[in-house]
Amino acid sequence: MVLKVSHLGWCLMVERKKIEIPAGAKVKVSVGAEEKFPFDISPMYEGERIRKEDMFVELGGPKQVKFELVLALPAEQVEDMKVTLVGPDLDEMQEGKEYPYAMIYYIAGSKVETDLEPVIERRNHDFQNYIEGYMHLNQRYDVWVRIGKGAIKKGLKSLIQIAKATMMLYKNELPFIEKIEALYITDKALVEKLLKEVAMPIYEERDKRVEMLHDEDVQEFYSCTLCQSFAPTNVCVVSPDRPSLCGAISWFDGRAAAKVDPEGPNRAIPKGEVLDPIGGEYSGVNEFAKQESGGEYERIKLHSFFEFPHTSCGCFEVIGFYMPEVDGIGWVHRGYASPAPNGLTFSTMAGQTGGGKQVAGFLGIGINYFRSKKFIQADGGWYRVVWMPKELKERVSKYIPDDIRDKIATEENAKTLDELKEFLKKVDHPVVKGVVRKVDGKKITEGWPEEKKAEEKVEEKKEVPATPAAAQPAPAMAMPMQPTQMPAFQLPAMPMPAPQAAPAGIKLVIKDAKITIGKIVVKKSKGES
Repeated sequence: MVLKVSHLGWCLMVERKKIEIPAGAKVKVSVGAEEKFPFDISPMYEGERIRKEDMFVELGGPKQVKFELVLALPAEQVEDMKVTLVGPDLDEMQEGKEYPYAMIYYIAGSKVETDLEPVIERRNHDFQNYIEGYMHLNQRYDVWVRIGKGAIKKGLKSLIQIAKATMMLYKNELPFIEKIEALYITDKALVEKLLKEVAMPIYEERDKRVEMLHDEDVQEFYSCTLCQSFAPTNVCVVSPDRPSLCGAISWFDGRAAAKVDPEGPNRAIPKGEVLDPIGGEYSGVNEFAKQESGGEYERIKLHSFFEFPHTSCGCFEVIGFYMPEVDGIGWVHRGYASPAPNGLTFSTMAGQTGGGKQVAGFLGIGINYFRSKKFIQADGGWYRVVWMPKELKERVSKYIPDDIRDKIATEENAKTLDELKEFLKKVDHPVVKGVVRKVDGKKITEGWPEEKKAEEKVEEKKEVPATPAAAQPAPAMAMPMQPTQMPAFQLPAMPMPAPQAAPAGIKLVIKDAKITIGKIVVKKSKGES
């Protein structure tokens, strides 16, 4: 590592250098642009899904180690349009199987700097989805790629072809990249080693930069619209205190991207007037949300879970879910396969949360949002959190306040709602008697109803004078006890637009779509002359 200074202070910077390939590794090398590809390349393939039954192989994904990384290097160290593949290629892979996957790009150019690495890295998701028969999801250490059987039948034989197409798109779309070289790896041992020793330290370095900056310190936030091919109404707003949902874009990254590509997916958003300093609502953000969502949403609060929450695309790293039975919020990350205490898995909740929706009771976020001092502060922050998987909790443990850390359950403490209720009672979690919002000292929940009744009964018992034993009525016959259930809590309602009469005619907004219509039948309705 080397030491780097910025206006925010000193920070450790991981040294950028080319990866050394182990002696004896299985290697393929190709230099120069590809003249012809056996697949179409077009934005119309963005959003294409490859189902399991149509899949040839899966690269990365939930069952394999994986990552993608961009490294800015001096021009003399980058061999333009060179691809190196380490490990088995497509023609050596077995249909229907999963394989480890790493994609590393070395970039150079007079305008290329380290600050641009994560921005260019995120565009890998954008460009690779232009490739017919190739599905790219997520980012960083969560990449999930599927290659369709149709692409193999059309002549796709090597990952080198994928790399060449991706590099061509990078240079065409981002001309400030003067030279680009790719290293693709399917060798599991090498992917694991580089993820631990190279990629993760660089991700951590990027994430730590923004901790010293806050929303009130800047005049502009930044957008990210890369996921609108999958979630057309998604409005991703990146502020110092709220990184992108995918975790790949920070406020600094957005600023760097906007400088080199002002009309690209990362554009400046003037904050405008502060409408709600606790919830994180700004007039400029609301105007942008209305514009980018096509009028679907008119208000967004960056730090609210319930009221006008941030939209969720589908690339989010973590899902928050409200459990009315305990009046608390749980969080589950993409790598946790078991059901949460509400009985739902990450993938099930993702289906309800994603798609660019604004959903009260579910919220997609990036892991780095847990670092924020404004983390869902409108709804109690960490003092409203009741459950997280152990792996996730340990990963963000140092950002959890000391007085609540041990009161947040994991799967080791509770796997069901009943077990969670017992744990929260035992540790006297704030949700049991009512959550006080730390940012302004306001009590925002009343606590569990039966706990309040129990306290009231204790008070009444203290006030009632003792009655002689002889005067007491005979005890009633004991009845079989029914299992107690927590009364349902009222889920904070999100204001919805009033229903309006449907306008005459039909309005279709179609972007980069390929439409095939086999037959259209138009019939006159009964009663029409």
